[in-house]
Amino acid sequence: MLDRTALRMLRPSFDAAAASLQRAGVSADQVTLFGFVTGVAAALAIATQHPLIGLVVLLASRWCDGLDGELARLTTPTDRGGFLDITLDFLVYASIPLAFAIADPAANALAAALLLAAFIGTATTFLAFAVMAGQRGLKNAAYPSKGMYYLGGLTEGTETLACFALMCLWPAQFALFATVFAALCGLTIATRLWAGWRAFSA
Repeated sequence: MLDRTALRMLRPSFDAAAASLQRAGVSADQVTLFGFVTGVAAALAIATQHPLIGLVVLLASRWCDGLDGELARLTTPTDRGGFLDITLDFLVYASIPLAFAIADPAANALAAALLLAAFIGTATTFLAFAVMAGQRGLKNAAYPSKGMYYLGGLTEGTETLACFALMCLWPAQFALFATVFAALCGLTIATRLWAGWRAFSA
């Protein structure tokens, strides 16, 4: 829901950094892989009960996630890059609830499992819609720079990152945040199922 606003606010920083990286010979795939590694590092910090460090590293990871696309557009976007981007993004997102479950299994495991199940729902509806939309040649005018059809929802990347920030700032409340966000993800799943039903009925 907030991704378009966030991208618009951050684009100047992405553009400046992307131009510098292009001059230095850094590829978009390298930035994608670095963002994934730092995302995993954030999860490891959380799992070892250092959530504030984890949050700082996670923010760096997600900044790289926005940067790689801008860098790709300065060169030549590739299907490989788009595949890596979306796949590694979902793996980073899944690693954070798992990290909280590892940090405190007794308090967090059930809520983490609920949130991960909700993530499976949001990811599969997102990707399934993108596949079918690609087969039909559909484009989303709201996200023209995306390499695949980007179906929005109530819980997009910006909302997910905000929820993770709350969890890192108040880790004792992880179960509450995870349960509420899982419910919001459920609404996203429902709206995407309805969107797919309508879009592909013909």
